[in-house]
Formats: sequence, C-alpha cells, structure tokens
Amino acid sequence: MLHAAEHFIARNARLLDRYRYAHHFRSEPARTVRAVLNTYRNVDGGYGNALHPELRGHGSQPIVTARALRILDELGYLPASLVDAACRYLRSVTQPDGGVPPVLPNVRYTESAPWWREHDDFASALNPTAAIAGLLHKHRATSEWRDRATAFSWQRISALNWTDAEEAEAVCLFLQHAPDQERARAEFARLAPVLRATVALDPAAHGRAHTPLDLARRPDDWARTLFTDAEINAHLDALAAAQEEDGGWRYRDTWSPGPDMEQRGAYTVDCLLTLRAYGRLSRPASGSVPRPTPPARA
Repeated sequence: MLHAAEHFIARNARLLDRYRYAHHFRSEPARTVRAVLNTYRNVDGGYGNALHPELRGHGSQPIVTARALRILDELGYLPASLVDAACRYLRSVTQPDGGVPPVLPNVRYTESAPWWREHDDFASALNPTAAIAGLLHKHRATSEWRDRATAFSWQRISALNWTDAEEAEAVCLFLQHAPDQERARAEFARLAPVLRATVALDPAAHGRAHTPLDLARRPDDWARTLFTDAEINAHLDALAAAQEEDGGWRYRDTWSPGPDMEQRGAYTVDCLLTLRAYGRLSRPASGSVPRPTPPARA
C-alpha cells in the first residue's frame, strides 16, 4: 500500500504534498514543508494561490487559511510569526459578530470550483471560524482574534440543532481544545446524535458521502467516541480498499483534471495518515482498534 502510494505521489502530487509525505513517512525535516507552504502565503498574512485546489485565485480566503493552519498543526506546532500574520488577515475580514465566512465575495471573480464560484452566503460560519479557533487553543496561541472567534463559536454551538459533516468537523475540533472543558463536554454530549448523523455509516456509500473517518481522523479525536469499534473497523477496511490501481485515493468532489489531481495528491497523504494513526499501515490484530476514553459528561 505505502509503496504504491509513494509512486503515485511522486508521479502526480504537487511539491507541497510530496514534502508532506516525505516528512511523515521518510523523516524529511518539517522545515521543508513549511518552506513550501510559505509560497502560498500572501502579504496580508492569509493564504490563497490554490493551496485549496478548488480555489485557484491568488487572494487570501478564510477557508484556505484554515487549511494552512491544519498543515502546520500536522507538523506539530504553529510558529508564532505565522499565527500573528494569519490573525492579522483574519481580523481584516472578520464580521461584527466575531466570525469569518468560508470564502469572500471576490471568489466569484476568480477561477474556482462551481460550488464556490456560485457561493452566495458570506455570513460568519463555524466552518472555518471554530476550526481555526480550536487550532489556536490547541497550540496555546493567543490573540484578540482568537478570543472573539471563541465567543462567536460558543454562541453558535449553543444554538446548534443541525449541521453538516464539514461544520461538524470544525465543531469537534473546537470543543476538543476549547479552554472551558466542562462546557465543551456538555455540548459534545448534547450534540453527539447530531454529529453522528452527518456521516454515512454504510462503508459502501458513494457520491459525496462523508464517513466517520472524516470526523475522527485519529483515534484520540473526541469524535472517535461517536462510533463503535465495528463501525470504525469497517470504514478503515473500506478506506484501505479504496486505494486505486495507480496508488492514490480519489477525492469525493471532482471539477477539473488539474485541480482534481492536486486534490488527489493531498487526499492520498491524508488517507495514509489516517490509516497509520489507526495502525493500519502495519495492521494490528483483528478487531483491535485504538479507542480513546469518551469525554466525561458534565
């Protein structure tokens, strides 16, 4: 599996994802990933320039900045200089309620996937506001923007009764790392059925279906406790089996051949990291799935 994926990445992935793979599986220093990631950063401190393959414009976008912080988190820490710059950008696009939208109206005038180009809701959203705030709390990165985003996230989460998988991922990330853990555990317990309902439990589901592994990328994620061992095992089996003959994994959304291949390269690294986190690159004994202690109810 790993050998085939490495060949796919070498043939098809962009430089960033080649270095991500080299860092995680070939002991390449993290600084090489950060150096390449820095080429996607703009002078305003945000990220654009097709870091998110579906958004091809040069200008910074909040959801692309969130992706950059995810990659930095993947490397183990968020450099203070990059956090300060990102928060400076986020402050410039923050709504009065303290949140940011996924994309800004200028997305309509740049090359982007149709679902982004036709996007017409530019109000504050938990995705990506809560995800970014959660990452900043995780790494104890302080900023005025983080505190405003935290207040916004708590307000929205407390009123949440329905969500989708991408927003659910942002909510889980925020709750796991929010400083008020008593409140976070209470909200997680309240929302557990709602969060679980955002994914397809059938491993054979096709189309744009999200899976439990989209919420629980690692066995120590709080979202892991939403699913049984059997459910996680079944989806790990399905994820491993979904590797294609060329060695890569196919992303759920398709748009244009170039961006689609870039997305496949990034997604292939993501899949390998998930499989490794659950012990599936060196498969554990049958039925053995790492499982965290559920967050205690308030």
